[in-house]
Amino acid sequence: MSAVRGWWARRGLAARLLVALGVVIGVGTVTAWVVAAATGPTLFHEHMVRAGMGAHQATILHAEEAFTSASALSLAVALLAAVVASLAVSVVLTRRIGRSLGSVTAAARLVGAGRYDTPVTSAGLGVEFDELAASFSGMAARLAEAERLRARLLADVAHEVRTPVATIDAYLEAVEDGVHPLDGATVHLLREQGRRLTRLADDLAAVTRAESGDLELDRRRTPAADLVDAAVRAGAERAATARVDLTATVEPGVPDVDVDAQRLAQVLDNLVTNALRHTPPGGHVTVSARSDASGRLLLQVGDDGEGIGAEHLPHLFERFYRADTARDRARGGAGIGLAISRALVEAHGGTITADSPGPGQGAVFTVVLPPA
Repeated sequence: MSAVRGWWARRGLAARLLVALGVVIGVGTVTAWVVAAATGPTLFHEHMVRAGMGAHQATILHAEEAFTSASALSLAVALLAAVVASLAVSVVLTRRIGRSLGSVTAAARLVGAGRYDTPVTSAGLGVEFDELAASFSGMAARLAEAERLRARLLADVAHEVRTPVATIDAYLEAVEDGVHPLDGATVHLLREQGRRLTRLADDLAAVTRAESGDLELDRRRTPAADLVDAAVRAGAERAATARVDLTATVEPGVPDVDVDAQRLAQVLDNLVTNALRHTPPGGHVTVSARSDASGRLLLQVGDDGEGIGAEHLPHLFERFYRADTARDRARGGAGIGLAISRALVEAHGGTITADSPGPGQGAVFTVVLPPA
């Protein structure tokens, strides 16, 4: 018995299906034979009696024997043909199912080995198999995208860390060799590079906590006007330095929201800072609040600055993504602020999107929050 169980455990799905279908065919064949043998002669005898053959018992017996023999022979031939045809169909079906599942298994093995460009084609075996193939192909595509983002994340982190570390190391070596004095300017520069590393570490920790859901929110009912006013006050000094006009617009009757005001202030501050960074002197940045037909609050930060190309819009909220890498690094952006903003907004049950007609035509960032 254990040997049989071990053999059965080693069989694939196709073999198991074939055995199961064989059992079904066998049971159906035996059942058909038993029913035919039990009912056929009795019904034939009744019909013979009704036909007035009761006075000729020898004739009835001979006819019944002939009927039984003919029925048994024809039934045996019919059942044999049915069994052969059913087994042939079962073999074709089980092989097709086995090949389909085998392709999924092979694809899963390749994905497990890091080959994410392994789609599974539809086998044409029904909606369930089509959904399985589509789901697996979608999973492989998402894993490929995640791997791409991971590789870029590591490269960007390495670059962000390498620059300040190289600067610190170069200046310290120059000071040690007596080439450069350890004056106030040098100390200030070293401190700035240290702060840059600290900001990078803090930003990575913040976005990781937010995206993992390990973030406590101090939710309170907050008027939308308070959020907008706080964002404008926080960015007023930077706007004055950049010579950009920063204004607030609040639509009458906008709903209150149940939010962590400090976290939402961080989101709006990131958006305002980003807008000021990409708006030239003499430009305008507006922080506004309004409601939609569903009663949701829409917080928007719009500018008439450099704008964003359509190819960059889907990636703006990814970690370390920059529409213009060299320019943003020169301006001090690490490419994490928008990722943090998205994680914080989603933690509140909201969404954040970006829209721009194109380069040179400004941009609008919209935060949508459910009403309190």
